[in-house]
Amino acid sequence: MNWKNYRFPIILIGSLLVGALIGVYVDGTGQALKPLGDIFLNLMFMIVTPLIATSIISAVANSGGSGKLKKIMGWTTIVFLVTGAIAAIYMIVVVKLFPQFSTLSVTLTKPESTESVSWQEQLVGIFTTDGFVNMFQRENMMALIVFSLLVGFAINLSGEAGKPVAKLMNSASTVMLKTISLVMYYAPIGLGAYFAYLASTFGSIVIEDYAKAFVLYLIASLLFFGVMFTVYAFIAGGSSGVKRFWKNLLSPSVTAIGTCSSMATLPVNLTASQQIGVSKEVRETVLSLGATMHKDGSVMGLVLKISVLFSVFHMEFAGWQTIGTAVLVAILGGTLMGAIPQGGMIAEMMLISLYGLPPEALPILAAVSTVIDVPATLLNATSDNYAAMLVARKVDGKDWATNHEVEEV
Repeated sequence: MNWKNYRFPIILIGSLLVGALIGVYVDGTGQALKPLGDIFLNLMFMIVTPLIATSIISAVANSGGSGKLKKIMGWTTIVFLVTGAIAAIYMIVVVKLFPQFSTLSVTLTKPESTESVSWQEQLVGIFTTDGFVNMFQRENMMALIVFSLLVGFAINLSGEAGKPVAKLMNSASTVMLKTISLVMYYAPIGLGAYFAYLASTFGSIVIEDYAKAFVLYLIASLLFFGVMFTVYAFIAGGSSGVKRFWKNLLSPSVTAIGTCSSMATLPVNLTASQQIGVSKEVRETVLSLGATMHKDGSVMGLVLKISVLFSVFHMEFAGWQTIGTAVLVAILGGTLMGAIPQGGMIAEMMLISLYGLPPEALPILAAVSTVIDVPATLLNATSDNYAAMLVARKVDGKDWATNHEVEEV
């Protein structure tokens, strides 16, 4: 075993452990170190916007023809929807088997103000903005993705006239990835400091009934992480695919846990997916889209939230219509989840509206979101790697990894 391949992940794990110990046992230090962690997160978020834009535009513009791109997009959509449905159904089975862990006895307080937004306005706000500059704000990430796809298609359809721009976008994507690698030198300090802050504050949130929901979700998510991710990797590449997948998943996993952000984990995922053997076109398209639209952890979390709300408001979580609606809501809500820490307000408000619940339900959803944030982000961020493998299997054939290795040499 070449330990050089594991040197950086081991350093990251060590920094998280040290940060956690400091946060738990040294009073006040977690809050004091938070700015060091915020610097790292802000740097990642500053870079991730141009990274996504250049990666998607480059992948689409250099796809070698609309036929392959269409195939990539088609299979990406299928993989996202099918695996999202599997995650939702799995979590429904879990909460039905252990209802006592998703039954809360809490006092709800009505928020001072809850803005009422129609689903039409939500739809418009998710996929578009009212200005070019607004598109580069991270809360408008879906609008940036839509715009990048359109630009990539336009470059591809422009033929010879678009080739210089395609080459420029490819170079820009390479430069942004190199910039990420420079920022990652600061990762052990930034992640350690931020994790010290999380460790110093997380324990006060997970109390009484919320602890039960956290334990249920944690165990369910770890089982899903270990078993289903292995199944997906095996479907994509057999036993070799499983080995490749788990060998390269440590860095994305540590980054996801340390940052609690799918978007901040995207740069690390791109590197891991490349080492797994996924082609450039597939990994840049699937991972960039997946950072916002493919969230197994959020899907499972929404099912847990639905179960909790049903218990709080004394509603019966049973019947094909109720269960079917829960699956659809979880998939849709997981797609709408923002790729930033503590995201998901739109999905939670949508959930409340669809089930006709009062605004007082919002605080309980926020509390559940907080306690499951870390394991949910682990699933959200790392699941994009198996999704890229599955898409590569359908787009590049059964020898996708071998073919890619030959191309990279």
